[in-house]
Amino acid sequence: MRSPTADGVARAAAKIAQLLPPTPLLPLELPGGETVWCKAECLQPVGAFKIRGAWHRLSDLTPEEAARGVVGVSSGNHAQGVAWAARRLGVRAMIVMPTDAPQVKIANTRAMGAEVVLYDRPGGEDRDAVADKLCRDRGMVLVHAYGDPWIIEGQGSAGIEIAAQMGANVFGSAGGPPTRIVACCGGGGLTAGLALACPEAEIVPVEPEGWDDVCRSLESGTIQRVDLTQAPATACDALQTPATRPINFAVLQGRVTRWARVSEAEVRAAQRYALAKLRLVVEPGGAVALAAVLSGKVPTDGRTALTLSGGNVDPLAYARVIAGSD
Repeated sequence: MRSPTADGVARAAAKIAQLLPPTPLLPLELPGGETVWCKAECLQPVGAFKIRGAWHRLSDLTPEEAARGVVGVSSGNHAQGVAWAARRLGVRAMIVMPTDAPQVKIANTRAMGAEVVLYDRPGGEDRDAVADKLCRDRGMVLVHAYGDPWIIEGQGSAGIEIAAQMGANVFGSAGGPPTRIVACCGGGGLTAGLALACPEAEIVPVEPEGWDDVCRSLESGTIQRVDLTQAPATACDALQTPATRPINFAVLQGRVTRWARVSEAEVRAAQRYALAKLRLVVEPGGAVALAAVLSGKVPTDGRTALTLSGGNVDPLAYARVIAGSD
């Protein structure tokens, strides 16, 4: 497998710019009065940044690969990105999803024409093993949610947009491109892509407590796994990855020097803040970067950007969060 590159990120950004408008970069005043810049990826057609990597990967399939079809693994956002790209390109898609994924994500994936294969995440079933078997048995192409060079490059296109939007200084107060980007992190696809896209910016991955494989990997210098039998319950379904991959870690280890973990309560507070101040619906996993900033776990400097990376919420769970009853 080839390595992702900055040139690959630029090529992905050019492809995506022909297909989708840039998502807004919104100024947000923090309680202390400082401004951060929020990349509203929750407003993508599939409600998440995952559409970027999926389009870059599937649009680069050879005709022979496209004819075989693709297999993805996802709790829902990558699933919808792959399903969306596959439908547009006329490619068959099968998505391996956990039984405990939000029903709205499963339903949306099926509605876009993908076949969903469920696996038992609470029971410890290995989603990668399920996907690998499907690829072997059916001759399909694996489109991994984060451990794939095209996926990493495609996600990095968000960084190209952030740098251009802040550099343009549209709102008169950014003062230049980002010095720091705080990113929601599961397996490290987005953070690795941002590191390639914005080499002058500090990249800060944020994970939910107990699902901190990337944080622990960076601390130890070797890839660490989440013990699925001991991991705590979390509302951040999009960030429940068992371990980062070597292709991601190779990028992150050389670039990332700061990271953070956030609690479930801090995530809920961030969801409420995004709705109150930006009028945006943000899912738990998409709010962890904002949670890290609001809780003071990551500092800001006036040119700090952060990702609001997903907006696919379970309606009843979201209502309880907004009401303050969860």
